[in-house]
Amino acid sequence: MDSTVASTGTEGKTWGGGNRPLKASYGKLMMWFFLVSDSLTFSGFLAAYGFARFKFVNEWPIADEVFTHVPFLHGQELPMIYVAFMTFILIMSSVTMVLAVDAGHHMNKAKVTLYMFLTVIGGLIFLGSQAWEWKTFIQGDYGAVQTNAGNIIQFGEYVTEDGVEKFKRISIDDFAAVQESDRVAHERKNGLWFTEEATLPPYTVDEMYSGLVANENLRVRTQFLDEDGHKTVLSREESLKHLKNNGKLVVKGANLKVNEYGPTLFADLFFFITGFHGFHVSIGVLLNIIIFFNVVLGTYERRGSYEMVEKVGLYWHFVDLVWVFVFTFFYLV
Repeated sequence: MDSTVASTGTEGKTWGGGNRPLKASYGKLMMWFFLVSDSLTFSGFLAAYGFARFKFVNEWPIADEVFTHVPFLHGQELPMIYVAFMTFILIMSSVTMVLAVDAGHHMNKAKVTLYMFLTVIGGLIFLGSQAWEWKTFIQGDYGAVQTNAGNIIQFGEYVTEDGVEKFKRISIDDFAAVQESDRVAHERKNGLWFTEEATLPPYTVDEMYSGLVANENLRVRTQFLDEDGHKTVLSREESLKHLKNNGKLVVKGANLKVNEYGPTLFADLFFFITGFHGFHVSIGVLLNIIIFFNVVLGTYERRGSYEMVEKVGLYWHFVDLVWVFVFTFFYLV
């Protein structure tokens, strides 16, 4: 029986065009390819964080004790409040982006303009908040001493609040016994072999020890957790002995070398993961600003399509979703 073969004019070609895969335009497909590959990158970072957290499970900093600051409320400890605010702002910016895309489907230029503007504002607030969080994280609050083994010891005293005895941290600025010293940081003009050294620590270990001796209520708290999930607090005698025999360097704040909150790896991962995400948010804000001005100028109105808003919206939703995972794994778990 003879069969009939229709000629389509696409013989010898991989794909002759015509139907769109998944009914998506080329731009949307490329955006999805990028988002899938980028999600694998973030997954690798979060997996690395998980392995590090598991390895140092008994000494990893407690997020509720690290992220306690809120702008304009100096001196008050409000665990995770500001991070929750940042998360809320980013999620709401994702909502306004959804509304902008929907308005674009209805060719409503005024609403697209409004919602894109709100999305940009939300992104800028998040970036400003993250910059402020980095600043407070780097500057530190209480300070600590790094031991010869590279561990961190903190200082505080037991106080009774609402009938419950709890350990309250004390800043090293409040008890360090400052001693006169002519020691200055080596610079190229006065250093050995024309080398420079890092900024000198605010105090010496001897000054910390003298201050600890003078304040009988102070105790040393190590970075290691006990069976109840609390950091181990040493007795008065153990505190004096531990600081005198093992104290090496006074630390204030955090950077890529030292970290007053605990293992240095915690600060490294914090800067790397949140910084990489912040870079993505910055790119997203820049794209949103460009799209916003194109909407105002009527570019997409003349094209008869607001698909570009939708494509940038895919990227913005991805950035928001990634932050939800960062917030969950880094701050909550």
